Amino acid sequence: MSPFQFTSVVLALACVLAAGPVAAQAPVPAKPGANDQMPAPNAKSSPSPLQPGDAFGEQVTLPERTIVYMKGHTNWDTAFDTLVDAFKSLQEYLDKQDVKPAGPAITIYTQTDDTGFSYQAALPVAQAPKDPPKGDISIGPAPSGKALKFVHRGSYDAMDSTYEAITNYLDDKQLEAKDLFIEEYATDPVKTAPDKLVVNVFVPVK
Repeated sequence: MSPFQFTSVVLALACVLAAGPVAAQAPVPAKPGANDQMPAPNAKSSPSPLQPGDAFGEQVTLPERTIVYMKGHTNWDTAFDTLVDAFKSLQEYLDKQDVKPAGPAITIYTQTDDTGFSYQAALPVAQAPKDPPKGDISIGPAPSGKALKFVHRGSYDAMDSTYEAITNYLDDKQLEAKDLFIEEYATDPVKTAPDKLVVNVFVPVK
């Protein structure tokens, strides 16, 4: 299963959270229902313990910032490769513009369905490049405003357990999420050892 399936499935929850607390379903590319049951944690793919200072439900304000991004829709089977290729294309564009990213890569998940998800793969920049991008690359604002921050440590295979905990947190607090989720890769998901990944998950709230 692609690592990004876990993230994209959770995005579908945002659409129904506004109607009331729900429970997450198993990490399958299908729309969850209000009565779906939480998957049992996978003992072989448990998240790494959070370290002191790691956020889990911390209230933050996402700053206004500019991003260069590529948007698209991909299916579950090719999700990981699609996003990695997008980040590579964005970095190549910035290299040609002699512009360095102003922070870690992010993926903004905007919609999911039974076959895949829509996304914006993005790199933040301090200022827009002088030469406007052509083709599939765009420049625009990143989501900003109130959000909850959660930290995931460990492999992507354990992301379902983290998102289960996030969903339970939102349910317990009776919070309503907006219909998007953001992942910020504190460590490179391609180059980092699977059990050493650190991903910041931001859940914008109403």
